Amino acid sequence: MPRTGTATLPLHHGKAPRWLFSRMVALSREIVYAIVREFGQTELLRRLSDPYWFQALGCVLAFDWHSSGLTTTVTGALKEGIKGMEKELGIFIAGGKGATSRKTPEQILLYADKYHINPSPLVYASRMSAKVDNTALQDGYQLYHHVFVFTHEGKWAVIQQGMNALNRTARRYHWLSEDVRDFVVEPHKAICCDRKHRTLNMVAKESEDARNLSVSLARQNPEKVIKELKAPLRHNINFSDIRPERFKSILTKTYERQPEDFESLLGIEGVGPKTIRALSLLSELIYGKPPSYRDPARFSFAHGGKDGTPFPVDRTTYDRSIEVMRKAIESARVGNTDKVNALKRLNMYFKEAL
Repeated sequence: MPRTGTATLPLHHGKAPRWLFSRMVALSREIVYAIVREFGQTELLRRLSDPYWFQALGCVLAFDWHSSGLTTTVTGALKEGIKGMEKELGIFIAGGKGATSRKTPEQILLYADKYHINPSPLVYASRMSAKVDNTALQDGYQLYHHVFVFTHEGKWAVIQQGMNALNRTARRYHWLSEDVRDFVVEPHKAICCDRKHRTLNMVAKESEDARNLSVSLARQNPEKVIKELKAPLRHNINFSDIRPERFKSILTKTYERQPEDFESLLGIEGVGPKTIRALSLLSELIYGKPPSYRDPARFSFAHGGKDGTPFPVDRTTYDRSIEVMRKAIESARVGNTDKVNALKRLNMYFKEAL
């Protein structure tokens, strides 16, 4: 099941009741244990990075299938569930919701020091994946949740979520290290959800010219760039949310750093959505090279649709997904009632395929 990407969910508040969360912790622990034992750590990362397998896991654990809270609650249950078993499993989970998400690098460093893992590429991947989805990909969703799952060998997966307060929806982003060839060029293998927005997509392949020109502008004398920025104001171009004085301050920093490429530019502290938006607009106005405004999300299903939309059901992959989840549940060392209920939910969720 190779897809990784995003899912869009209604934005709900509240939290799982204690009686439910404790059972989610117990069952998720055993499912993780069974998958790692049967298929290995890398396969667990692949499955967590698939937005639909992750959604199915939430359903099996008995959380609301369409709630934004599924993301935060399931990752919270996984993190709590494997606590104390990290060395045995070879799996480590850092980050979480809100303030906890900002502690991700610190938690990676703690695990790395304890288990002799090189933390530098892991911390970089955590920070860059968040920077891409919050700054280079401007789709109207502000990140508030970031979880970084990694192995002793340095492989990793990211599950993060942003919210759009205006339409009250949340969008979940998935990353998988083995599929990332370039952090700033189509880093998501596939992005699947049911809503599209006008999106400044600086990580699209077709934004290559805009990326290169943004770097070129960032390397120029700030006074020259600011002069170009003010000119479009006479042509009804909307720069109302870009403050020239703040923009100049950031440009001074980029001018001093002289970034080699777009990834280096994006990694500079202080370079945020407004800076990237201004540079992309200038690349279009000065050089006639517009960025992509294509929302990378595309409507899809985990394995296709029964009516052939958007593509026919891949029965082999579908059956394998069911079997993996079923084996994990049957191998779980939990009470018989919880196991039976989980299998019932699995059968209900996949009844179309059975």
